[in-house]
Amino acid sequence: MKNTLFWRLCAFIALGTVLLFWALSWLTNHTETSMSFIDAQHQQQLLNYGRQAETILRQDGEAALVVWLKALQQKENTWAAVVHSKITPFADTSLPENYLERFQLGRSVEWKIHLYFEENPTMEIPFSDASSHFLIQLPQRMRPGAFLLYAKLFLQIALPLILLCILSFVLYQHVMAPLRKLENATKAFSEGKLDVRVAPYLPHRNDELTRLAETFDHMAQRISMLIYNQRQLLADLSHELRTPLTRIDMAVDFVEQNINPKQALERLRYEASTMRNLVEDTLTLAWLNNESPRLNTDDFDLVELLEVICEDARFEYPNCMLTTDLPANAEITKSSQTALGQAFENIVRNALRYTPATREVNVSLTQSDKCYTLTVRDQGPGVPQDMLSDIFKPFFRVDKARVSDKALTQSAPPSGFGLGLALAQRQIAAIGGNISAQNYFASDGALLGLEMVIRLAR
Repeated sequence: MKNTLFWRLCAFIALGTVLLFWALSWLTNHTETSMSFIDAQHQQQLLNYGRQAETILRQDGEAALVVWLKALQQKENTWAAVVHSKITPFADTSLPENYLERFQLGRSVEWKIHLYFEENPTMEIPFSDASSHFLIQLPQRMRPGAFLLYAKLFLQIALPLILLCILSFVLYQHVMAPLRKLENATKAFSEGKLDVRVAPYLPHRNDELTRLAETFDHMAQRISMLIYNQRQLLADLSHELRTPLTRIDMAVDFVEQNINPKQALERLRYEASTMRNLVEDTLTLAWLNNESPRLNTDDFDLVELLEVICEDARFEYPNCMLTTDLPANAEITKSSQTALGQAFENIVRNALRYTPATREVNVSLTQSDKCYTLTVRDQGPGVPQDMLSDIFKPFFRVDKARVSDKALTQSAPPSGFGLGLALAQRQIAAIGGNISAQNYFASDGALLGLEMVIRLAR
């Protein structure tokens, strides 16, 4: 799902908001309800007032009750009264018994008090005869809900603020946790720890931040590989340049001492040309490694290109046998004739260099609906199985990797700088193809040679 983090945050915020409002509403109603009842101590006090009034009336008479009521009203700063209630219906009507049983002149001490009414309600405590009643306006000191204002301020302001801060903190941690890991990885990478990665630290996430971490890891992998390749290339180039530079120094000494100056000048020209070729190939390789270009501007006939290269190779190696198995034509689009030509020329020359004069190199081209498959088979000594991938590394000496064959090795010409196949692999990759190498064998298990396979999209 796209925008996973967005939808996750939306769901979290929406659900959190609904739950917040529901919780606040429930807490407000529950708090208000619980604060709307007279305290149990005050309820008992009102009931005691009612029993005292009934006792004084029965034992001491109405005059004593008058004195007691006045004292009570002054004490509680309210009014109080004792009344008789006898409902007498008329006009040929009657009242049901259950109505008469429930009828009250005031509120029971156990009833809920409406806190929003400014005037205190009248409370009723019935006497035992059920026809006399003690009435008293609820004293202000007994009125419930004294802390209702503070409770509302807490529930409507403080509590939502606290819950929203917690919600924000959870969201912040959810978003910032991977960003902190990314920040730490970026800092470590900038300090030279090229193997640092972020995705392994986010195994249970699958959102935009995870994809950001994967993008960072891909970038880190590519940059670390480029840095490693540049370091390795620089070290190898420095090593390769030492030999021609030493020979140039020796040739200069010979010229200065007039020792075989003609031969020394020829050596200078040869070594200068060698260094030029080495530097040019190294720069080309570095460009291919660093830029990873897509070379796809040419449309041409692949068969025509192969025939020209094979003809040049036959001229360069007149003592070697080079056979071809090519179709009449093979049109290829969005490729690079120059890059493919240089890569194929390196591969064919490499095959001819290590194939004895009595054996042959075969070049074949097959095609399918999706790709062309170009195969170059030599009949040389092959390559050790564990070194087949190494032959595409820069400055890897092919003659040192091949299976030892003393006679063949002695007759083989110098193998160059070990850049040919490395350049070929990267040039073919730049046009969207791939190259692989493998030894091929006879039915009896005898090694026949090395086979290079190039696959190119049509």
